[in-house]
Amino acid sequence: MSTKPRRTDRPHHYTGPARKPFPTPRLNTWINDRLPQVVARLESEMRESFDNHAEDGLDFAGRNEIYEVLDDLLAALFPGCYSRERIGKGETNFFLGDLLRHVSFRLGRHIREAFRYRCSRSCETGCSCEKKAEEALIHLIESLPLIRIALMEDIRAAYDGDPAATSYEEIVLSYPCIEAIATHRLAHCLYELNVPVIPRIMSERAHSRTGIDIHPGASIGPRFFIDHGTGVVIGETATIGKNVKLYQGVTLGALSFPLDSKGNPVKGIKRHPDIEDNVIIYANTTILGGETRIGKGAVVSGNTWITKSVPAGAVVTNTSNRSGVSISVKK
Repeated sequence: MSTKPRRTDRPHHYTGPARKPFPTPRLNTWINDRLPQVVARLESEMRESFDNHAEDGLDFAGRNEIYEVLDDLLAALFPGCYSRERIGKGETNFFLGDLLRHVSFRLGRHIREAFRYRCSRSCETGCSCEKKAEEALIHLIESLPLIRIALMEDIRAAYDGDPAATSYEEIVLSYPCIEAIATHRLAHCLYELNVPVIPRIMSERAHSRTGIDIHPGASIGPRFFIDHGTGVVIGETATIGKNVKLYQGVTLGALSFPLDSKGNPVKGIKRHPDIEDNVIIYANTTILGGETRIGKGAVVSGNTWITKSVPAGAVVTNTSNRSGVSISVKK
C-alpha cells in the first residue's frame, strides 16, 4: 500500500486570527488628510528646481526609449547577437533597413528634444534645433559601418589577448567589454556632435549592465580590450591609443579640480590622462591627471598609483607592500 499522502482538490481554508481590513481606518485618515500635503510639497519642490513636464523640457520618460533605441543600434551592428530574433543571411538587408528606419524616427525625436532642452536652459535665440538634430542623426547612422569595423578590431584584440577566448561569437555574446565599448563608440559619435544628455544616458546604461564606466567624451583608438572589466573607470578627457589593454579596476581619472572664483569646479579643461599605443595596464591601477601620459609600449603593474608621466617602453612596478608608495620604473 502506498504511503504517499493523499492529494485533495479541496481549497486550503485560513484558520488563523481574523484579518483586519486594509487599509486601516487610521491609514485611510492619513491618506485623505496628510498625503495631499506631501504631494503639494513634492510638486512645489519640482517646480522650483526643474520642471520635467515643460513643453520645451527634456522628456525624462524617454530614457527607457533611448535604452530600446540603443539595443536596436547594437542589433544593427551585430544582428545575430543583439537582435530579438534569429536573422538569416538572406534577411539581413531587410532587417537592417526596417530597423534603422524605426531608429531614425525614434532617436531623431529625442535628439531634437535634447537640443531644445539645452536651448531653453541657456536662453539661446535663433538656434536651429531641427537642423542640428537631423545632422547628428544622419552622421550617426552613416557612421555605423565604420563603428562596426572598429568593433571588429576590438573583438580581434580580445581574442588575441585572452587565452580563454574560444571564438569571436563567444566574445560578442558574453564579454561585458564588448557591450561597453560598442555603446561607447555609439555615444562618442553623438558626443562629438555636441548632442546633450543622450550620450551620457547611453554610457550609463552600459555602466549599470557591465560595471564598466566610460564617459562618452573619452577618445579610444582601435583594438581596445578590457579584460574582465568590472570597476574600470575612464574619464571624459582621457585619450587611449590603439592596441591598449586594461584589466579590471583600472581608473583613468582626474586629480583635484581647479575652482573658479565662486568655488565651483572649472569645466571644459583637460583632466584625465593620455594612454599611448600598445600599453598594458594591470588590475586596480589608478592613473590620474590631465598632464599624465603613459608612453607607447609601457607596461604598468597592478595596484599602482600614478600621477606623473611614464616614458615609452617603461615597465612600472609597485615595489612596496603599501599601495601608492615607492614605484620603480625600468626601461
